Amino acid sequence: MDPYAYRPLFVSTNPTDRHPIQIFSVLSVATLLAPVLGGILYAKTGYGGVFGLGVAFLALDFLMRLLVIEKKVAAKYSPPTSPSCASTTSTTSSSDPEVAPLTESTPLLANPCPFSQSPYHLQPPKTALTRTLPILLCLRNPSLLTALFLGLIQALLLGAFDATVPLVASTRYNFDSLSAGLLFLPLGASDLLLGPLFGWAVDRYGTKPLAVLGYTYLVPALTLLRLPRPHPAPGQTPQQVALFAALLALSGAGLAVISAPALVEAGAVVERFWKVNPALFGDRGPYAQLYGFNSMVWSGGLTLGPLVAGGLRERIGYGNMCAVLAGVCAVTAGLAVGFVEGTPREWWRRWRERREIERRVVE
Repeated sequence: MDPYAYRPLFVSTNPTDRHPIQIFSVLSVATLLAPVLGGILYAKTGYGGVFGLGVAFLALDFLMRLLVIEKKVAAKYSPPTSPSCASTTSTTSSSDPEVAPLTESTPLLANPCPFSQSPYHLQPPKTALTRTLPILLCLRNPSLLTALFLGLIQALLLGAFDATVPLVASTRYNFDSLSAGLLFLPLGASDLLLGPLFGWAVDRYGTKPLAVLGYTYLVPALTLLRLPRPHPAPGQTPQQVALFAALLALSGAGLAVISAPALVEAGAVVERFWKVNPALFGDRGPYAQLYGFNSMVWSGGLTLGPLVAGGLRERIGYGNMCAVLAGVCAVTAGLAVGFVEGTPREWWRRWRERREIERRVVE
């Protein structure tokens, strides 16, 4: 089950409001801790316990989804907002510099067609496919494409760890399913403990710095996984296991950094398209379509991760496989520098304008 299926519930409320992204770290930990729980259940109860708990979780998930009330639906039954609150909300919601920049040179009389010259303005769809899925028109935006690619690489890395860590534990250290599952604790613990901190950093500084930092950090972290010896000498197995677990914890810290930027950036870009083209996407916006694309990309990464990592491990060994993944992270960091939240100059301009707007609101 994809724990990131819950992300749209948070993004669809207000993607540009910099909502508490720390919840994403808790969701991603589920992917990393599943092998631990699965290993324990398999060792104690066999397949029956593993699949029985999985079915119970699916039933609970289904019931919880039935109880969810979307924010836009709840607003229909909420008391009307007072004029003062509405004006405050409109002031803060227009803080997106790309859609409605607030500067000293902003004209008092609005342009009769304020969004016609916006880079997020879309022409009416001309084909049946784009009329059915208008979000396809948004894919011309390099920031959105890069955000989806970042999500693909994030899922690929998780899939690679899920597939190869048990194999390394079994072939190198003769671990059973329980001991191999426990090796995922360093990965999950790092994500769980550091995820809120990096979520706050995304709230504060935006997605570009954290995406660049996370994927750049993963380059040496993954490369260091070459250090544990494939065939430890007699008596050195405990030291090698400790080294491997410590390096997995370092990699888990990198996964915590990259847990939020991909979908937050995609949600922010789609929000700008929706604001400029409200008639094209309707009252509810294109968030269900965005979730569909994100789920497709995420599932693709979880599928490619074990295939790529397993194939590389068989051909060039585990250490070299980690080096290849480090190279992929280096390329991803470069794409994040160039396209996430626009160019570095555009990001700096947006960040300064956002801080200025926040300062004015506080005053």
